[in-house]
Amino acid sequence: MRSLNRENTAYVEYVKQKDPKTKVLKTLIIAFCVGGFICMVGQVFRDILQSSFPDLDPDVLSGLVTAIMIFLGATLTGLGLYDDIGKFAGAGSIIPITGFANSVVSPAMEYRTEGVVYGIESKMFVIAGPIIVSGVVSSALVGLIYWIISLF
Repeated sequence: MRSLNRENTAYVEYVKQKDPKTKVLKTLIIAFCVGGFICMVGQVFRDILQSSFPDLDPDVLSGLVTAIMIFLGATLTGLGLYDDIGKFAGAGSIIPITGFANSVVSPAMEYRTEGVVYGIESKMFVIAGPIIVSGVVSSALVGLIYWIISLF
C-alpha cells in the first residue's frame, strides 16, 4: 500500500513538471473578450431587428435573436470554425448560446456515419442532454419553492 502511494506521488510530481503552465490572466481576458464579442453580435442582430420591425413584441424579438445565434453557432460548427474559436477562446466560446448549439451539432457530426437514427439522433444530445436535464429539474425545483412560498 505504501509503495502505491509513493508511485502516485511520483506520478503527480512528474505530471506537474511536464504539464504546460497556463497563463491565467491572459486566458481570462481572451475568454472575456470573445464571449463579449459573441454577445455583442447577438445585440447587433437585436438592434437591427428592433429598428427594422419596431412593432415586434419583445419576447418574439428575443426568440428571433436566439434562433439566429443558434443558427450561427451550428453553422460555424458545421464549417469547422467553432472548434478553432473554442481553442482560442476557451470558456468564452461555450458560455453564450452559440456554445450550446456547438455542443449539440458536434456529436451529431461525429456520429453521422452510423446513420440518422443510431448516429445523429441518438448522439445529438450526448453533451447537451445533461445540461438540459439539469436546467429543467432546477427550474422545476425553483418553481415549486416559489409556489410553496406564495402559499404563505
